[in-house]
This record gives sequence, C-alpha cells and structure tokens, in this order.
Amino acid sequence: MEQQHGILVLDKPGGITSAHCLSRIKRLGQKKIGHAGTLDPMATGVLLVLLGNATKLSGYLLEGGVKTYAGTLRLGVTTDTWDAEGSIIAETPLSESDLLPGSPLEQAVRADIAGWLSITEQPVPPYSAAKHNGQPLYKLARAGMEVPEKVKKLKISYADVQWVGMPDVRFRVTCSSGSYIRSLAHSLGIRLGCGAMLTELTREYSHPFGLDVSHTLDDILAEPEKLADRVMPISAALPGWKAIAVHGRQTADLKNGIPVPHSPEYGEFLPGDRALITDEAGEPLALAEARFDRRQQPVWAVLRGLFTR
Repeated sequence: MEQQHGILVLDKPGGITSAHCLSRIKRLGQKKIGHAGTLDPMATGVLLVLLGNATKLSGYLLEGGVKTYAGTLRLGVTTDTWDAEGSIIAETPLSESDLLPGSPLEQAVRADIAGWLSITEQPVPPYSAAKHNGQPLYKLARAGMEVPEKVKKLKISYADVQWVGMPDVRFRVTCSSGSYIRSLAHSLGIRLGCGAMLTELTREYSHPFGLDVSHTLDDILAEPEKLADRVMPISAALPGWKAIAVHGRQTADLKNGIPVPHSPEYGEFLPGDRALITDEAGEPLALAEARFDRRQQPVWAVLRGLFTR
C-alpha cells in the first residue's frame, strides 16, 4: 500500500510487544512507522502508531500529554517485574478477615489509591527500558547484574478505586506521560506491608485520542484496503496548536527553514505558542513556535519540518 502520513490509533492486544504490532502493520507497505508511548506486552489499549511524516511528532505528542489507565492489582504477591509476567519473589497470605468486604485492609487500599494524587515521583521498575550508562535496565536485570535504583517524576490528576474483590483491586488513574503503573501497584504493596503486583492494564486514553477512535490489530490486518480511512490527519494530533496556512514564496522559504513573519490573519501573537503550518492545500509543512527574531520582529520559527523531500 501507499505510505500513509498520519496517526493510526491502535487498540493494542495483550501478549505481544508494541514493536511487534508495528512490524505487522509495516508489512502493509508502511515502511516509515513509529509510535508514541510504549505499552508493556501484558497491557492493552491505546497505542498511537505514527505513519510517514507523523513519525516526526513523537516528542511533541509525549510532551505534557496525559494518559488514562484502568488496571487491576493483586495484594499479597510481589514479583521481580512488579507485574504478573514476572517471577514471584515473595508471598504474604491474607487472612480471612482481610478478604471480607469493608475490611481494614480494603479501607487502607482505598485510602492509599486516593493518596496517589499527592505522589510526585516513583521508583523505576528494574525490568524497564530506562537506561543506566547507555544500557536498558531490563538487560542488566536479565544478566543478573545489580540494577541501580532510579526515580522518575510524575503527576497524577485522577485516581480512584473502581471495585474491590479481595485480593484483587480495580482502579483508574490519569497521569503524566512516561509514568509506570506497575510501580504504583508495587509501591502500594510496600506501604501496606503485604506486597502487590499489577495483573491487568488497559490504556484508555493517550492524549489526544481514546479507545473510542481506536482499531484492533486484527481488523487492520484483515482489511488493509481500509487503512487510509483509519488514519487520522496530523492536525488531529495537535488540537491545542494554532493552524497557519502559508502560500507562495513563504512555502519555499519554510521548506528551507526560514521563519514565517507573523501576520494579523494568524491571530494573536504570544511568544511560545505553537502552530501547525500547512500549504494552501492543507498539506502539513512544519511545526513552528512563536518567537521574536534578532530584529525583534514576530516570526514563526520552524521546530520540525513535516514535508516529504
């Protein structure tokens, strides 16, 4: 198929890596392909697949973009990966009273999850792609080497318990990009003294797309002729950005990285604002930022070109 340029919102299936999903879609003639925000093999849900020139959006999509997850954790079990895919390293049997509805342990779990709103940093799982001296932590862990402890900043804007069926607890959380949900489950288990692991995870939203506009991998592969209809335009991925159309010589200048002078027709000029610049036909040309040039003239400076050379 012809190379597409845009965003394919994939409802990732469980049991395979994000990279494997991309390799299968790549066979549909999509040689230029990437994604924004990896999902662990166990996890399902929204995976933003970037096609063609949209691969240049990755850093901007992840920048400040929130994500919403629904997950299930199990109390009383700790694994080396902090989720159900790892090896069990500790078990703490729960008492019969702990399993009763409304038990002190259930109340403690509810209070802890409500307290996630105040968390500003979290430990990085030893089995993760985070790097130490250029090496992913998971490679060090698999080699039996000592894995350095790392922490990562995060912001949680929503956290709630959906249901409790001890020893399992279902929750939903909205957090900053790059957060580790299995770290939230693992840390809860430490605080409660019984251990916990993540057993299920679904990403319901990855800014600015949700499951409601996603497509399953099976459907995408079974109906390749519908791929173009399923690809969202680059503009849909940048809802908070200004839209600026240029014409004539400005189009050529822009392709050479020359800033576009601000015009009243572009609306109010606020330094730091960002815009998606297109040609007259609406084809994306560049991502740009409002700045003052050396002569203190307002211009739109190119952040990243989006056109095909």
